[in-house]
Amino acid sequence: MARQPRKGRAPRKTRKVKTSDYFTQPGKRGAVVVLRKPIGNRATAKICGIMPSRIHAKMLINQLERAESVVKDLFMEATDDGIEALEAVLAACCREVLEKGPKVPASDAREVFEDDEPESEAS
Repeated sequence: MARQPRKGRAPRKTRKVKTSDYFTQPGKRGAVVVLRKPIGNRATAKICGIMPSRIHAKMLINQLERAESVVKDLFMEATDDGIEALEAVLAACCREVLEKGPKVPASDAREVFEDDEPESEAS
């Protein structure tokens, strides 16, 4: 009688760990900048918000990950409407995190955001 060939062990199924598309970098005066990895036709990371602390930055990342179904499509849009909609979503998420997160003294928050706001052009 012919021998049956040995069967090897079944390969182990490994779970893929989902890494976030968002990451943080230190900013000016202790602030934390939240960015999203490039997607679509973008060449550089998109700044999603500047938070006064690391806790706020983590909250913003969680908020954006929950809103990913809307935000992901907007990150790929290159039209004016798409960019405006993305900016509105990001601003709303930042406002909500600052309202619901740990309280930050008004003077500290103002210092962090003063340098980062674009200056109006004088014509």
